[in-house]
Formats: sequence, C-alpha cells, structure tokens
Amino acid sequence: MSKVIFEIDLCKGCGLCAFACPKKIISLDTQTLNAKGYHPAQLTDENSCIACASCAVMCPDAVITVIKE
Repeated sequence: MSKVIFEIDLCKGCGLCAFACPKKIISLDTQTLNAKGYHPAQLTDENSCIACASCAVMCPDAVITVIKE
C-alpha cells in the first residue's frame, strides 16, 4: 500500500501532477480553495495508486510526497 501526501496550502493548482499520473487518479479539487486561493490537487482513488511518484517528480513546487510501504 502506498500513501500520497499533498501539502494543500502550497499547491498552486497547475495540474501537472494529474497529467503525469499514469493511473489518472489525481485531479484538482474544484470544491476547495487553499490558503493561496488555488484549487489544490487531490488523490481520487488511493487504492489504485502504484506509488510510481510521477506526480511528485513532475510537481514544480515539490508539494507531493509519495510513501511506498
């Protein structure tokens, strides 16, 4: 099982992580605004995550941490 942690208040909602995800389980949370006023990224299906860390590598602000257990 893997765990993906987003630093929500630092996310600028660029969507690059969603584009990089091979499983397409990351999207921008259009219901939430973070402290900077952006829609942050969120994982939509944690059980489908393969912990490839493509999202974390693609993130220009390094706000994603992937823990592979």
